[in-house]
Amino acid sequence: SEGHITTLGRGGSDLTAIALASALKADLCQIYTDVDGVYTCDPRIVPTAKKLEEVSYDEMLELASLGAKVMQSRSVEFAKKFGVIFEVRSSLNDNPGTLVKEETQSMEGVVIRGVSLDKNQAKVTLVGVPDEPGMAARVFQQLADSTINVDMIVQNVSHGSDTPATDLSFTIDKPDMARAQAVINGLRGNISFVDVLADENIGKLSIVGVGMRSHSGIAAKVFEVLAGAGVNIQMIS
Repeated sequence: SEGHITTLGRGGSDLTAIALASALKADLCQIYTDVDGVYTCDPRIVPTAKKLEEVSYDEMLELASLGAKVMQSRSVEFAKKFGVIFEVRSSLNDNPGTLVKEETQSMEGVVIRGVSLDKNQAKVTLVGVPDEPGMAARVFQQLADSTINVDMIVQNVSHGSDTPATDLSFTIDKPDMARAQAVINGLRGNISFVDVLADENIGKLSIVGVGMRSHSGIAAKVFEVLAGAGVNIQMIS
């Protein structure tokens, strides 16, 4: 309203296009990029990855938040909020892209829409944390105060003893590992945990698909495939 100029940040051009499409009530918004659509997984890792004809807003949001670089999540959130159908396609050819739109009944037929891999993960485990109310809150409040984003969290069942304790594991971005360890070590005076274990040699594999809601046995099949490839699972969320 005052005529100030601002920047929109990363993904701003996509967000601007979708906002304009919403304001103009356009039938379709086309997002041109260096890839010709959304794939079932990263074709640089899996050469046999297939391009998807369509995905739902929720599936695209999950893929974007879990490491897919095609779209920024806030652009997808805006499109979902205002019902903007958009197509991700290549600026280098005329091949059809991937439509992102509201979920339809036919989408339930595809059990797994995509797979995302994030290698930029690290795991921290606090061993022997007292099993008392407020312990986890203290740990994660200190991490939050240090602007360390926590992703997955798993807490084990208490060990049976007079002084029950539990193991608390969580994942963070790998570049935050040194700061996280410093924060945890600073808690030793307030929380009497036994040890801290750090592991940077991990990755997060995410399976995305609205069809998993109506099909059973998907997790068992995924775990079976990973076991066959000799992959050990450390955390499940």
